[in-house]
Amino acid sequence: MLVIRRMDDGKRSYTAMFLPGEEPRVFPTSDQEHARILQIYKQDKAYEGVWNDFTEFQIGRDSPVSPRPALRPRKR
Repeated sequence: MLVIRRMDDGKRSYTAMFLPGEEPRVFPTSDQEHARILQIYKQDKAYEGVWNDFTEFQIGRDSPVSPRPALRPRKR
């Protein structure tokens, strides 16, 4: 799963991208560039069938969201 976070050191803002097993990728971005990255990776709002920060952290919802179902191994 790809994790995208906004980072700020007080002088400059950055976008950080994290993938399991990979080194973090951190690069300077403006607010507009970061927003576009979130749109591209579908992190800008809740989408049907997409698990992102809006579904995981219930951003913009007053009612609880049911937990994501566990994946079961396929039978061969």
